[in-house]
Amino acid sequence: MAKGQPQQGEPAWTALRTRTESNTKMKLTRCGKLTLGILIIVTAAVLIGLIAYFITCGRITLYYHISFKAKNIDYDSLFEKPYSSQYINLNIKVTSLINETFHGSKLGRHFIKSHVVQVSRTKGKVLIHTVLKFKSCYKNNAAKFRDRIEALLHEKLKGKTGSLSIDSSSFRFSDMPMPTAEDLLNICCGQRTITPSGNKIVGGTNAEEGEWPWQASLQQNSVHRCGATLISNSWLVTAAHCFVNAKNPKEWKASFGLLLNDPQAQRSIDNIIVHENFRYPAHNNDIAVVHLSSPMLYTSDIRRVCLPDASYEFPPNSNAVVTGWGTLKSDGDSPNILQKGLVKIIDNKICNSEQVYGGVIEPEMLCAGFLEGRVDACQGDSGGPLVSEDQKGIWFLAGIISWGDECALPNKPGVYIRVTHFRNWIKSKTGV
Repeated sequence: MAKGQPQQGEPAWTALRTRTESNTKMKLTRCGKLTLGILIIVTAAVLIGLIAYFITCGRITLYYHISFKAKNIDYDSLFEKPYSSQYINLNIKVTSLINETFHGSKLGRHFIKSHVVQVSRTKGKVLIHTVLKFKSCYKNNAAKFRDRIEALLHEKLKGKTGSLSIDSSSFRFSDMPMPTAEDLLNICCGQRTITPSGNKIVGGTNAEEGEWPWQASLQQNSVHRCGATLISNSWLVTAAHCFVNAKNPKEWKASFGLLLNDPQAQRSIDNIIVHENFRYPAHNNDIAVVHLSSPMLYTSDIRRVCLPDASYEFPPNSNAVVTGWGTLKSDGDSPNILQKGLVKIIDNKICNSEQVYGGVIEPEMLCAGFLEGRVDACQGDSGGPLVSEDQKGIWFLAGIISWGDECALPNKPGVYIRVTHFRNWIKSKTGV
């Protein structure tokens, strides 16, 4: 049978209809494909536009400073210490109040965080200074966005504020530039933005970016010589023996970050203060402070450690962490990545026993490591930190790497300068 002709007994109009419907379906199919293609292109364009919009929006970060007086809280000098229970409890109350203010509002999706950055005194009560961080899409209308935040806060502070009785007339609100705001948001000592799994230097492991944000490298003529610890935005503490025959500040720089060869930041040094009673090669008074030529801006990866009070105790057998870029064994190679090692604080009586150091450990010194060896500081780690964490998760500087008999030998743990013994000396030289 010829193609397209009606079968026997089939009316001609039926075959014609079949061919017509077939042609129509073919046309509709082609049209549908074209329409579908257009819809896909348009949808993709819209999605790309939305993604680009939100990516751009996410990059617009705005910071504000607020302050207000709490009428029901008497000022205490302990508010000046960001690791004190007084400061921590007040920060919890204020941040909870601000979180409640924004999370229940239309601005909740823009609000990132708040933090109490200073508590000052006003007529015997506390004046609380707080930094707020937002991400917003209102780049071209920042003033309107700012006004909405200020109005919402002002209204909240006039109403129910839980355990805080706030003088609403004392409320102040202002914009804040990003570098200053981030510096203040990260100003608290002894805190880290990351908490890596496992702590595990000789017998140590690679650190992670931002894990030990107070660690610094002291470099003489661009060569790493010693470690150091950031105790304020302008001061480092380190070992005095790092500067034997090398006390000219112009020869030295401090670098910060995970890698020696690719530091996050560097500063020149304009002053080196070695303890006046240090006499090399003796190990007594092996402490020095170093002043940076310009202050550091704190970030999530560069922060200061907490200095303990003179009465603070680091109990024997408690955990501590030693960090540095020193050699991985005696006379070995130095790493580019900061190393960390978990150690135990050793009682001075044990460290002074005949089989260990035979009575040469002074009260100003502290031993840390293991009697069987394994983990220890080594050459190039001198001056770096030995830190210990308290029950609140705050890290304190327990010791400064000073000396030892080689590295990681049995019965020869690392010997550190006991920071609490020199706490008043540090304050007298730095004000910290």
